[in-house]
Order: sequence, then structure tokens, then C-alpha cells
Amino acid sequence: MATDPVCGMFVDERSAELKLVRENRTYYFCNTSCLQTFSAPEKVLHDLRRKLSVGWPLAAATLILTYFWNIPKWPFAAFLLASVVQVYVAQSFYRGTWDAIKSHIANMDVLIAVGTTVAYLYSVAALFLPSRLPQVFYFDASAVIVTAILTGSYLEHLTREKARGALRELQALLPSTALVIRAGRETEVPVAEIQVGDRFVVKPGGRIPADGTVREGRSSTDEALVTGESLPVDKQPGSTIIAGTINGEGRLIAEATKVGEDTVLSQIGTLLAEAETSKVPMQQLADRIASIFTPVVLGIALAAGAGWFLFGGAPFNISLLIFVTVAITACPCAFGLATPAAIISGTGRAAKDGVLFKGRDSIEKAAVVDIVMTDKTGTLTEGKPKLTDLVPLGRTTERELLSLAVALESASEHPLARAVVRRAKEEGVSPPKVMDFLSQPGVGLQGTIDGRKVSIVTGQSLSPPTLGLPDLATKIEGMTQEGKACSVLLVDGQPAGLLGFFDAPASGVREAVASLKQDGVEVIMLTGDNERAARQVASRVGIREVRASLKPAQKMEILKAQQAVGKHVAYVGDGINDAPSLMAADVGIAIGAGADVAREAGGVILMRSDFSSVALSLRIARRTVRKVRLNLFWALGYNSVLLPVAAGLLVPFLTFTAYDYLPLVGAAAMGLSSTSVLLNSFSLRWVHVGDSQAARLASPSLSVAKPNASA
Repeated sequence: MATDPVCGMFVDERSAELKLVRENRTYYFCNTSCLQTFSAPEKVLHDLRRKLSVGWPLAAATLILTYFWNIPKWPFAAFLLASVVQVYVAQSFYRGTWDAIKSHIANMDVLIAVGTTVAYLYSVAALFLPSRLPQVFYFDASAVIVTAILTGSYLEHLTREKARGALRELQALLPSTALVIRAGRETEVPVAEIQVGDRFVVKPGGRIPADGTVREGRSSTDEALVTGESLPVDKQPGSTIIAGTINGEGRLIAEATKVGEDTVLSQIGTLLAEAETSKVPMQQLADRIASIFTPVVLGIALAAGAGWFLFGGAPFNISLLIFVTVAITACPCAFGLATPAAIISGTGRAAKDGVLFKGRDSIEKAAVVDIVMTDKTGTLTEGKPKLTDLVPLGRTTERELLSLAVALESASEHPLARAVVRRAKEEGVSPPKVMDFLSQPGVGLQGTIDGRKVSIVTGQSLSPPTLGLPDLATKIEGMTQEGKACSVLLVDGQPAGLLGFFDAPASGVREAVASLKQDGVEVIMLTGDNERAARQVASRVGIREVRASLKPAQKMEILKAQQAVGKHVAYVGDGINDAPSLMAADVGIAIGAGADVAREAGGVILMRSDFSSVALSLRIARRTVRKVRLNLFWALGYNSVLLPVAAGLLVPFLTFTAYDYLPLVGAAAMGLSSTSVLLNSFSLRWVHVGDSQAARLASPSLSVAKPNASA
């Protein structure tokens, strides 16, 4: 069965008449109020404010007439005031009860409508049949109960709207129109009409309408609202741009690569929308309780009222009050809201920093992770190695060494090759022409330059003494100990120079590793790089256990060995090369997922390459599941304690006079119970990791307000 995304009650899809299709997803509702809350929350809030502006003055006046100002014929005045409340202010409860009857379900509206109607109708009967019933009136109880519960509903709606802030703001990011180049002219069209392959213009300061690739122009974009990246990202021909982000001062012409539901923005929205109906496995018991809760409570209410009347000496009017008190004190919504309230708040908080949970159980799995296994290059490091050392050998000069190296590396896409090209551009070195170029993966590059055979190979693949330069081994050894990768340039088979590269640890990694350790999570580095380079990086970021020179299959063996002894393992990788490990881990964390967010193998998707997001995602998962447990405990505890009290537990101590105030207390408690669940969940907005993370939270984000508390 489906669940109502607003109150969490079960709804049978086969018989449900109230449903809504949004973004190719069908939602089912137990009553009209929930449907309106989901589809038009602003209208519902306005309607609640209007009803409360009528309900509270009338309820207060009824209380004054009943207890403080007994004017002649005051029961008739109280009757008129309470009737307005019962007919107008309480109409949503009656509409919800009618919806429940038609759908063959029993929701909270049934309890409220039955309870308050019984109190109201008894009072009416006592007023107009004075000779048959005791002259005791409960117009004040019915009016105050309705208004108090409606007030709780209003507070609940306010809290829910804040918790949904991330999704609401995300949906408002896209512009309504775009400038598309067609037939050589710029034409303004609705965003929905952009097609893959269309070229569109983004003016300075404008929002980008579709995912695309820059073809002309240079600028920078503000991606904070989508990826959480606080700094502007430079864009040039060949760069990717994301729908919904804001262009800087330059004019861009881009080619659309993804439109509509395929854009990163739409995929994020889909994942967040799914969170509204996600239920972690621990919620299944609560669902079963909620599905039978209302009929059970009505049974308890009838039994309590009849029992005290038949066997406890309670007058008929008191037995009715006992029935009313039990009915309006119970709160099935607290069970239904326990999971979605926490998940909506937790996933919304995560999305503001570009962290997306994918799948119904990814949050609960991430919450129990005790080992994080991570790759090194591009995950713990910046992924952009720099050419730090140029060591000419023999008669070769440093400039000539760089010239020969860039001639070969210009044709390669390897990260080390790009480092050589960047260094050559910085120093104004132009590459000579290369003939017979050949790339041998895992070995190196070779070609003919000015009639000489030139090649670049890794330092570890050579046997330096056999080349007649014994000190070359010492130089390679020295670079390796510094954590650098090194390559040797050969001219006609003889070493002409040594190139050293260093990929620095990414900012924030050390703090993120410390945060993981603080939370009891062990971090293990698994890398295909050499042992010394790996340990250099590990020592800088605070990782003790390192496994180096590994092939993908070996990484899988280590991962499965940890799982075999009962460990819950998260694997952090790029989502492509490490796809097998991401799938095999209990939680795959695809870091730097970028525009391929929907295709990644991971259960947790990080929109940018920031290892601190790993620590943040696990911390949010733990806090979210903790909130779910606390919500369920509160729901169970609230109903376990207050239902017996409502049914007469205090009568031996306080006599039946307790029911002079118990109906009002029960209504207030029920009205606030669901709100307390939401407020407890809403505190997830203030989860962060370390000082660097806290600083980043001050930047624009998907949150409604800026968090200011520490984790």
C-alpha cells in the first residue's frame, strides 16, 4: 500500500480517489486536506489562519460564558458560538472523515470529528431536552478542542514548509524562457522547448536554462545553489554548465546536452521528492501500528466510556467525556510522520551541500558505516598534479627538457600530461613537431622529434644502473620519498632528464578524516599508486592504514574481507573506474558525480569532489536515523502514557473531576505531538562537519536559514 506523503497514513491505491501526479510520480492521499497541503501549501496556511482568526475568539468567548460570566440564558449564547466553530472551523475534519469513509480507511480526522461531535451533540441535546438529561454543557470543550487541534495543525504546516525549503527553492531555479539560436538568430522560447543540440545564449547575470557545453565565450558561474560550491567556477569553451546556476559577467553560447527531466537540477529534485515518501525499514512496524490505530482507539474509547458507566459509577455525561477524551488525545500521525519528517529534513540539509541520497535504504545503510575505504587520486588529492621538478641530465637544458616533454604530452589526456602542458604554457615554451607518435598505456609515450627518438617512461619502469647513470636511481628515490611521481625523458635511448609531479591533498580532507574518526569511523586508503607516494599523502591527511599498488580486483578482495567479519563498509570513488567496488560496498559514495548523477553506482552521490562531503553525508545519515528512532519513541511513549490517562487512569486519585480539564489537555497535547515530531526532525538543518564546513554554510545555499549551531 502507498502512504500519504503528508500524514504518513496508509492509502490503498486500488480504491483511493484522492491522488496527484507530479513529475511522473503518483501520490495518494487519505483526505482532501492532505491533498491540498501537498499541492497548495500556501493556500492551506492562509485558510488555517482565517479559520483560527474566527475559532479562537469564539472559543475564548465560550469559555468565558461557561466559567466566568454566567449571564441569563448563557447556554444558548454558548450554543451559537460553538455551532459556528463546529460547522465552519471544524469543516476540514468532517471533510477528512467523509474521505476516509469513501476510501475505507480510518485517519486522525475520524477521531477528532467523532470526539468533538459527541461532546457538541450531547450539549445540544441537554440544552433542548432539559427534563431528560443533566444540565451539563460541553460547548467550551468542543470549541476549544477543535481550535487547539487546528492550531497544532497550523504549527505543523509551518514547520513542514520550512523542512521542505530545499526542494521548494530548487524547483524555482530554472528561468521560464531561454534565448535559443535558430536560423542564425536569437529567439526567445519557453525553457520546455529547448532540445538537445540547440545552442542557447546566457547573458551576464542570467540563469542557465539547460545542462550544456560552452562553445563560445568565457565567464564564471555561481553553482552554490545546486552543488554547494561556494566559489565561482570558471567556464570556457569545452566546459560544462548546469541548469539553474547563475552566469557571471561574461556572455556564453552553449550547446544543450541535457534538457527537461535529464538535467542535473531535475535529477536532484526527483531524488529529494522521493525522500518525501521514503521509509527506512525500521518504519514498517510504525506503519502497521498507524494502519490499525484509529479503529483500535475508537474501540478503547467506547470500552472506557461504557466500562466506567456500567461498572465504575460514572454518570452518563462523564462517560461521554471519557469517550471524547480518549478519541481526541490519540495521535496516529506521530507514527506516520516519524520517518518522512526526518528524511525530508535530513535530505534537504544534505542537498544544500551537494550531497544526494539515492534509494530508499541508503540513509539507514550509511548510518551504520564503521569503515570508509577511499581511493587517493582525485578523492583525497586535488586530482590536478603539478610539474614541480625539471632535472636536466647531460647536456640537456631545462627549457629543452620541457620542450621535448610537452611535444609528446600534448597528445595525451593523462593528468600528468596536462600538468606538463600547463607548465609549458606558464613558461611560454612551444612544442616542436612530433612524428610517429605512439602511446603505450602503462608504459609511456614515444615519437620522433627532429630526427631523434624521444620517449617518456615512468621512473619505476627503468633499471638506472644499466643506463650508465647510477645517480639516477638516487634522484628517483628522493622524489618517491617526497611522495612525488616521476617520469624519465629518453633521447635515443639515453636519459635526458627527470620530471617530478606532485598531487597535493585537497583542502579540507584532513579535517574530514578527523571528523570521521571522531564519529568512530575508520578510514582506509586503497590506491593503485606506489607505497611511498600513498603514505606521503596519508600522513598529511591523518590516515593510518594504507594499501597501495592495488588493482581493482584487489580492492574488492579487501572490501569483502572487511564485510566478512561484520564491518559495514562505505567505498568512496569516482563512480566510473571504481563502479564494482561502489556496488559491492554496503554504501557506495560516488564523489564528484557532476552531470552523471542519475547513472552513478553509488547510493550516496556527491555533486562535487570534496571529501568533507563524505564525512557530512555519514553524519547526516546517523543523525537522521537517530531522529527517526527518537520520533518513533516519542510517538509510542506519548500514546502509551496519555491514552491510559485519558481512559481513566487518574480517576482513583482525582475522581471524575479530572474530566473538567482532561479533554482540553488532551486536545492540546495531540495538537502539539505531530508538531514536536517535525520540530525534532527540523533540527537536522544544523548538522555540519568541522570549522571549514561551518564557514561554507555561510554561503548562499538551499537552506531556508543559515545554520549557526555546531554538530
